[in-house]
Amino acid sequence: MRKIILLLLTIFLVSCKKEKVDGIIIGDTLFVHQSLIENRKMENLIYQALKKEKSAIIEIKNFPNGGAAGSYDLGYVLTQIIYRIGEKDFANILREIPKSERNEFEGLIAVGLEYGDNDYDGKMDNKRMETEFPKLNEILNE
Repeated sequence: MRKIILLLLTIFLVSCKKEKVDGIIIGDTLFVHQSLIENRKMENLIYQALKKEKSAIIEIKNFPNGGAAGSYDLGYVLTQIIYRIGEKDFANILREIPKSERNEFEGLIAVGLEYGDNDYDGKMDNKRMETEFPKLNEILNE
């Protein structure tokens, strides 16, 4: 009986994770490898980032993702946020972030544009930062 209760509790807790936060999709690899606590933290960071909170955007960039496909999914989360709040506002936030903290943004945004489905048509977008986000590209290459 105790094992059954423990199993049901585990299933319940795992099923409480969110794959989508206020319309922002957390990609499969990133989602699957998150604990419930990490998923809740990601949820909170996404809400804060949508409110244009600089510290949340930095924390998303630094969020543990397991590398490889998890990094692509994290980049996809970032690109969705950029589209939602707008390139201009995201660029203003980036300008406030010390150059030392800007590391990795370029790579994450690049893979989010290339492999993400930012137009939600079921296909990878294969877009480039130079053409999609020229202001961000300029700031990140200063």
